[in-house]
Amino acid sequence: MTTRHIPHRLRSGAVALVAPLAALALLSGCVAGEDSASGADAPEGSEWSSGELDMDFATYNPLSLIIKEQGWLEAELGDDVEVTWTQSAGSNKANEALRAGAIDVGSTAGSAALLARANGSPIKTVLLYSQPDWSALVAAEDSDITEVADLDGKSIAATKGTDPYFFLLQALATADLGLDDVKVQNLQHADGKTALENGSVDAWSGLDPLMADSEVNNGSKLFYRNIDFNTYGFLNATEDFIADSPDLAQLVADAYEKARAWAQENPEETVEILAEAAGIDPELASKVLLERTVLDLDPAPGAAQADVLEVVGPIFVEIGDVSDQSQVDEALDTLFDTEFIDDVDATRISD
Repeated sequence: MTTRHIPHRLRSGAVALVAPLAALALLSGCVAGEDSASGADAPEGSEWSSGELDMDFATYNPLSLIIKEQGWLEAELGDDVEVTWTQSAGSNKANEALRAGAIDVGSTAGSAALLARANGSPIKTVLLYSQPDWSALVAAEDSDITEVADLDGKSIAATKGTDPYFFLLQALATADLGLDDVKVQNLQHADGKTALENGSVDAWSGLDPLMADSEVNNGSKLFYRNIDFNTYGFLNATEDFIADSPDLAQLVADAYEKARAWAQENPEETVEILAEAAGIDPELASKVLLERTVLDLDPAPGAAQADVLEVVGPIFVEIGDVSDQSQVDEALDTLFDTEFIDDVDATRISD
């Protein structure tokens, strides 16, 4: 098992307030085009291991938005590697794309990454992109729901396989409630927001930035919050990609660390990028980034994240999402791969 590193939370820079991989030469011994993860051999004469790099971007992963907007990967790879960006609407969608081989690198919550690997998805978490306070339980402005206990017998929108779903389960337990006590509507995040606002459900286990939009523009109430029930932002890569294209994996890690520094140096521009990508007002993007997201953290997944996932893991078994605790334990023991973040160097990415 890869050695785990304990994060040291640094909260410098405007985006580090809490309240939510320069091109590398092909690694020695690897032959260009050999068993490339994407199935596309590198062009003749290319130094890169593959001719394709398939990335995801997500509004819940602001660093992905910066990398896509700035075009750093395309600039480093030139015409040798085609970079394709696919939007992930939620952790469950990112996991589906990773398992199908539609993307090489995908953004999820930690809980979703663990669940996917426990159920046999060949993914590894290569770095952390954030520590977010991105989930909460939300009720309509005129609702009489003010605490978790009030959810008894109520209908709740949540996206299965994502952090808000597991946030909901942990929150229910604080009031001695379980799934049998509520009616969960399995809706994608945006659909859950709509269902809450049109009265189709009594509550929603929300995700930013959609949640902030509902809060500000519809008066929705975030009646239960707990950052400890959120499981960090995990950047995951397929095992085939890691094995067949370590040069590209390192490039991605370098780009992510460049984006992390860029976000701290350019908070207003980062807010603008998120606002445009999510289709929300800059005021809302600022709330999400400056109040509910820690970007300035140790990016190596390690003991702190394992501790959080050890709490969530047994829930998978209890609700039947994983058949046996041994699968969860094995997944947690093998999920983290820090080789690229350990060798990260943002200066390898040209300005």
